[in-house]
Amino acid sequence: MIKNIIFDFDGVLVDSEILVAKAMKKYLACRKIKFEEKEFSKFAGKKTFQVVSELSSLFNIPDKKSFFNDIMLLANDLFSNELEVVIGVNYFLENTNHNRFIGSNSSKERIIRGLKKVGIDSYFKDVSISSFDLVGKSKPKPDVYQRLIDIATLDKKETIIIEDSTVGIQAGIAAGVKVIGLTAGKHWHKDRSDQELLDAGAYDVVENYKDMLLLINKL
Repeated sequence: MIKNIIFDFDGVLVDSEILVAKAMKKYLACRKIKFEEKEFSKFAGKKTFQVVSELSSLFNIPDKKSFFNDIMLLANDLFSNELEVVIGVNYFLENTNHNRFIGSNSSKERIIRGLKKVGIDSYFKDVSISSFDLVGKSKPKPDVYQRLIDIATLDKKETIIIEDSTVGIQAGIAAGVKVIGLTAGKHWHKDRSDQELLDAGAYDVVENYKDMLLLINKL
């Protein structure tokens, strides 16, 4: 029986991945570079500085620091004004009584701000959040998840992780926990296959939180 659920944050609880994609598209468009939001899917789950580094090389943008700073300003503005929950999150949280945790590549401050923005902060305790700034290593390293397992003394057999990216799934598997892929976020456009999550090692992949609830209740 599953007693503990560890959620990724971006793209799993809040629809923030699509906002970063919008910021990238806007920034690059101003520089006459065509970049569609759906192209961002290949960078999902990575730290922003990693994405900036890769795009800088791809599009020959010399000033990575300015690129990063500008993207952060654009993304933070969208995060503050347009952030929404992933469809089905409220239903899922209202209909489950598992121990809830968050393991994310984001900072803890950003996670808490996002939870409050979309109105689901009451479902998560401050101590149940593990973030990049607390461990210093990003996914696919397992540290953000391992920290929760150690602090809360979680039984791995009674725990599942919900992820939307290959790096997140790799991190969960490296921590020794079963990972379920979720494709409910808006960044999962219709042309994107969930096979990438299965190939990364996901136990299963579901496209909405109702199906997630049914699956977890069977485990």
